[in-house]
Amino acid sequence: QVQLVESGGGSVQSGGSLRLSCAASGYNYCRAWFRQVPGKEREGIAAIEGDGSTYYGDSVKGRFTISRDNAKMTTYLQMTSLEPEDTAMYYCATLKAFFCPVLRPSYYNSWGQGTQVTVSS
Repeated sequence: QVQLVESGGGSVQSGGSLRLSCAASGYNYCRAWFRQVPGKEREGIAAIEGDGSTYYGDSVKGRFTISRDNAKMTTYLQMTSLEPEDTAMYYCATLKAFFCPVLRPSYYNSWGQGTQVTVSS
């Protein structure tokens, strides 16, 4: 399995920004970000393929941007215009494939430990 380590979470006020990072071993695999609130299903929010093609969940389109630096083996999630509804544990995920499957947790087999994002109103 690929090892993943997230960082960059924290607390921010509504309207603010944060950037999450995910350091991962392995080659140019698909990388994705999910988030989860206690008692709710894990939600897929963004994915990036080995060639840089990106996909977003409807709840974050236009506000979040996923990117990658293959030389640093790091994937980023730039989050802007944050809202209290964005409060969640954020997870980086991957699988050994160049192209990304749909943004459903069951399709991804390697996960980081998560980083908490809290947005206050």
